[in-house]
Amino acid sequence: MAGKGAEGEVYVASIDQGTTSTRFIIYDRHAKPVASHQLEFKQHYPEAGWVEHDPIEIMESVTMCMAKALEKATADGYNVDAGLKAIGITNQRETTVMWSKSTGLPLYNAIVWMDARTSPICRRLESELSGGRTHFVETCGLPISTYFSALKVLWLMENVDAIKDAVRAGDALFGTIDTWLIWNLTGGTGGTDHDGKQVFGQHVTDCSNASRTMLMNLKALDWDKPTLETLGIPAEILPKIISNSERIGVVANGFPLAGVPIAGCLGDQHAAMLGQLCQKGEAKSTYGTGAFILLNTGEEVTQSSHGLLSTIAYKLGQSAPTNYALEGSIAIAGAAVQWLRDSLGIISTSAEIEKLAETVHDSGGIYFVPAFNGLFAPWWRDDARGICIGITRFTNKGHIARAVLESMCFQVNDVLSSMHKDAGGAGEMKSTEGEFLLRVDGGATVNNLLMQIQVKYCFLSLSFFQ
Repeated sequence: MAGKGAEGEVYVASIDQGTTSTRFIIYDRHAKPVASHQLEFKQHYPEAGWVEHDPIEIMESVTMCMAKALEKATADGYNVDAGLKAIGITNQRETTVMWSKSTGLPLYNAIVWMDARTSPICRRLESELSGGRTHFVETCGLPISTYFSALKVLWLMENVDAIKDAVRAGDALFGTIDTWLIWNLTGGTGGTDHDGKQVFGQHVTDCSNASRTMLMNLKALDWDKPTLETLGIPAEILPKIISNSERIGVVANGFPLAGVPIAGCLGDQHAAMLGQLCQKGEAKSTYGTGAFILLNTGEEVTQSSHGLLSTIAYKLGQSAPTNYALEGSIAIAGAAVQWLRDSLGIISTSAEIEKLAETVHDSGGIYFVPAFNGLFAPWWRDDARGICIGITRFTNKGHIARAVLESMCFQVNDVLSSMHKDAGGAGEMKSTEGEFLLRVDGGATVNNLLMQIQVKYCFLSLSFFQ
């Protein structure tokens, strides 16, 4: 058997481009990580409720993580240069980038998924369209919300002169983060491949990321022309939609690991569901910046009547069947812990919240609602704002810390309750002896108290993947 330093080594690697950091991980043939590198990048808050990223900084973080992980693997004796067979991409979803086809430069900062600036556009569309907030649900599975890319594109087209001009001139390209990364890595405005042949960036997105734009027909897996016409978004700026598992292109010269194929792409929550091996009737919850609960509903689209989203789970190849999911998206989970650390200074590291919360037996009557940018599933209230109630002279930092942890669990419980109403009655949620097994992952799952509180409030069993 080939091992460390042996000929015939086989590796695969993953770009994990998240909301607050980027990682590159190299795995051996047994799916064991052999090297990785992670970098945080700057969050931009130009106005209340606005959140932006610099697309150039994101691209640079990807390049740096690739180079550093390769250095670490080489230093440890792994011949990754010769043995790396493919790179996959997983990414923060909905975050919207628009750039110039001719220069390759962003025309504006990336508008992040949790950004709430499009509230006025949402209200306008709700009043103008016959179906109101749910006008596009039958087609795309999503309500009109600040969360989704289409509304961010409309804001950019209405408010940024450079984008207006580029769209008019046919020079604008739109993409979620996966599209931006793939376009650059495969050549951008023009580069060369490993054999010296000229290549240009592939303008593509996978079906899981496309399903989060509010522009894709869930059943056809293609851009929905009536939706584009209604919103006034030109099809020419949109990427081609592909499956989650196919050869997309190769890394161009100028990047680490040039010549290696990019052969897979999924939005982060869909990748977590696939990694957790969720089949029909099985669900996972990822506790990251937000929290995202997905239930695999099989090969048929399940429409929610209780505030959840119908979305793609995954499609593992061009001719493979499409699996769908019900999703409950929670905007603020781990981000509330970061807020305690960075804005209030109650803790100095995120890990400290567990010990602080354990100094009290309960939250002392404190309830915290982290609606920093509104509430997502199942409420869909972008006008909601955060509150902390029940404060008395008895209240201390431990109570507040515990209330923050409980707020994550209460939100997940709301989603699971809706999920049971939508799918449980039809027998689409697997359970054993009355307990529903929820697979959990994400950085916050190292917090044992958080997981214990989750079980207490949801009457379920948890399966950990860390």
